[in-house]
Amino acid sequence: MRLEFCPYNLIFRKPAGTSRGVLTEKITCFLRIFDEADPSHYGIGEAAVFPGLSPEADERYFYKLMELQANIRLGLQTDLSCFPSLQMGLEQAIRDFTAGCEGIYFNSPFIIGDKDITINGLIWMGDYEEMISRIEDKLAAGFKCIKLKIASIDWSKEIGMIEFIRQRYDSDKIEIRVDANGGFTMDNALARLRHLADLDVHSIEQPIKAGNPQLMRFLCDISPIPIALDEELIGKFTPESKAETLDSIKPAYIVIKPSLEGGFSGAGEWIRLADERNIGWWITSSLESNIGLNALSQWVATLNQKRPQGLGTGALFTNNIPSPIYTDGEKLKYNPDATLDRDVIDKLDWR
Repeated sequence: MRLEFCPYNLIFRKPAGTSRGVLTEKITCFLRIFDEADPSHYGIGEAAVFPGLSPEADERYFYKLMELQANIRLGLQTDLSCFPSLQMGLEQAIRDFTAGCEGIYFNSPFIIGDKDITINGLIWMGDYEEMISRIEDKLAAGFKCIKLKIASIDWSKEIGMIEFIRQRYDSDKIEIRVDANGGFTMDNALARLRHLADLDVHSIEQPIKAGNPQLMRFLCDISPIPIALDEELIGKFTPESKAETLDSIKPAYIVIKPSLEGGFSGAGEWIRLADERNIGWWITSSLESNIGLNALSQWVATLNQKRPQGLGTGALFTNNIPSPIYTDGEKLKYNPDATLDRDVIDKLDWR
């Protein structure tokens, strides 16, 4: 077997505000695996490394990628436990290759168009007017779960955005999730959580920075709204460390990102541990291209999760790879008559 890789720079249609600054582009890496006897018949995957967030986003990344490439040629195993995006990309490529190289990663009614996935409407960071406009667009499109990135502009304006929704829709009509990306401090966290509770906010992701388990546990115990762990999960690669995180903090929810947490296998382990503890969860994408989103969506469809998921749509990028997934309002769907565009993939700079 052989493995080739292709770094690929995704270009945003509009600058995207995140907790780590404004993004205009994002690097990702495609992987393909094939038998030397027939290089045109390959399984495709995506290692969606996220600079500033992925634990392997440093100079080790391409060294490990070349090690993986050499080991696959030699038939040897590679330890990817600390390289979750590579684990995710490799799992995808192997699944695609094994299933016949047609972009089918998981069989379910989703891939024949008989099932869809409910997703939340993500409101990217921006100034007040931009975010209000985006909220209006999502509500008009029929989204019943709105996720707001907060702790980036003036707090009174962020509360104003939530009030804007609540003045029009009660919590039984529109669910509001917020994500602070660790932007609260212990000095202001409780007051802000109470303010959010007054507006019937469903939950908050990562109110304070990851790495403070005792303080996070304290907030989980006293918060008037449920707390979901997000960045807190990154870097926990063993079942023991995952269980310890859940047992020590006791969150209401966890937000699982397979590209940051060890692929389908690592994410599945988080799901199992959460279910054993009656902790809720949902799956979130990590700015993957349509290659990764296609595989991720097919996996999510097998989980039979009713809660809205945090899956991207691929519409963020000007140079995405055409794929069968598309959105219809708040529903993510699969067109069984379409495929990943392998002609585009074949012309990329494979190494």
